[in-house]
Amino acid sequence: MAAIAAAVIANSSFAPAYQEFLNHELNLQIGRLNLLSHGGENLRVIEFINDGLMTIFFLMVGLEIKRELLVGELSSFGKAVLPFIAACGGMLLPVLIYTFICPPGTEGGGGMAIPMATDIAFSLGVLSLLGNRVPLSLKIFLTAFAVVDDIGGILVIAIFYSSHILVDYLLIAALLFLVLYLIGQRGTNNKIFFLIIGVLIWYLFLQSGIHSTISGVLLAFVIPAKPRLDVGRYIERIRHTISEFPEMESESIVLTNEQIAKLKEVESASDRVISPLQSLEDNLHGAVNYFILPLFAFVNAGVVFGGGDSLIGHVSMAVTLSLLLGKFIGIYLFTGLAIKLRVTTMPEGMNWTNLAGVSLLGGIGFTVSLFIANLSFGVDYPVLLNQAKFGVLSGSILSGVLGYLLLRSVLHRGD
Repeated sequence: MAAIAAAVIANSSFAPAYQEFLNHELNLQIGRLNLLSHGGENLRVIEFINDGLMTIFFLMVGLEIKRELLVGELSSFGKAVLPFIAACGGMLLPVLIYTFICPPGTEGGGGMAIPMATDIAFSLGVLSLLGNRVPLSLKIFLTAFAVVDDIGGILVIAIFYSSHILVDYLLIAALLFLVLYLIGQRGTNNKIFFLIIGVLIWYLFLQSGIHSTISGVLLAFVIPAKPRLDVGRYIERIRHTISEFPEMESESIVLTNEQIAKLKEVESASDRVISPLQSLEDNLHGAVNYFILPLFAFVNAGVVFGGGDSLIGHVSMAVTLSLLLGKFIGIYLFTGLAIKLRVTTMPEGMNWTNLAGVSLLGGIGFTVSLFIANLSFGVDYPVLLNQAKFGVLSGSILSGVLGYLLLRSVLHRGD
């Protein structure tokens, strides 16, 4: 809805006001320090959202990656090999198709990384429309290779979209990461302290030349994944507390101080049995999914449907075909080769037809693709950026619709 609203406004009489809003400069002064500045210039609204708020999105992505690496579908070689191979194909083929249409050194050649990533939320959202007909193995496979895709996208951002690196800022940030790691190892879970240090690390990355969103991913890896209280001790403690819970003397709706104290013991134990990693991931989902991502879509998906090269061109064609064909061919081909060569086996409940469907869903690139499009072209190349946005939207929509229709037909037949 936010993307549609952005497109409508960008093509209406409100377009000048929309652009003025995006380019409005922000200022958050603390003494002589302006937290919302970079290179001596104030961040604009669109930069604050893309470089600031999206760091929280990448923090959540980092937490998901860490969880998958520790206990999920990437926690062992046997589990990780198939989604890793699928993701490699899903990143390589789109880049090859893009560079064939827009070779490096030509106009638009710098956008080859745009179609690399799969949007986990949107692709799983489309899959969820099919309900309980979807095999669990299909959901797991899609999630796993999309996570590997995200890792690839993050590495691309860190390596190719960083410039003029200032080592002194990074050294201070590294020291703060070490402090957070050591505190986490001691079992401390002060969220306010982690938040304050996290903001400082973000600011240091913003000034360092390394893209600031990378700080969110790295921050996730110092968030403790081990709960301070194991489940066995938690159950034992809860049973003991409940056994000592004072009985109500009447039907009064007011609790006694002793009862409140026992309930607080239960609350404290419940907080300690959930790891900081899982707790933070759960807390971030609402803010990211219902505020940050819609806001990101609103400021980045404003495609101008003008005539000529402003909409249709080499870049829009390259991005659309890379997402639609590149992702499908890459994921399906690499997965098929891995199975045929007996590097791994087809997951139980999956077959070649629904593999084709989920390979199409891999072409839903939306969030990270739009993000990389802005890094690739930005305000310096508005026509190319507009083409890239149109390519991301059209490629993602086509991939999602075709993938959904294929899966609906084969899963309905029980294939």
